[in-house]
Amino acid sequence: MSTDGLISVRSSFAAQDTHARLENAIKARGLTVFARIDHAQGAADAGLTLRPTLLVLFGNARGGTPLMQAAQTTGIDLPLKALVWEDITHLTWLSYNDPQWIAARHGVAGAVAGPLKALSGALAAIAAEATSG
Repeated sequence: MSTDGLISVRSSFAAQDTHARLENAIKARGLTVFARIDHAQGAADAGLTLRPTLLVLFGNARGGTPLMQAAQTTGIDLPLKALVWEDITHLTWLSYNDPQWIAARHGVAGAVAGPLKALSGALAAIAAEATSG
């Protein structure tokens, strides 16, 4: 599943397990988890219902700084984010912004080819580790 720079990978696990696996994969690569936003809990706090929807913000300066050096506006799309969510059929997905899309959005794709390749590879590996057994 892909929509305008959004990469979505189906998980073999429930949302909570996918989230735990995601954070483990992030930390195993020496990246920092900066924040977690539990949208379902926010909905519940407002008296509303929402299927599991958890956003994780993560990264490190070595990965993001080259993009921001090329165009500081990439900072609006950084740190990296991954969304673990459950669809209406109760399948769990992990979605994240394609780094190539982020760079193209800010007009710097050619200027940061090496860092983009590294970020893309790392995100694909993290997603695979979090979603498959």
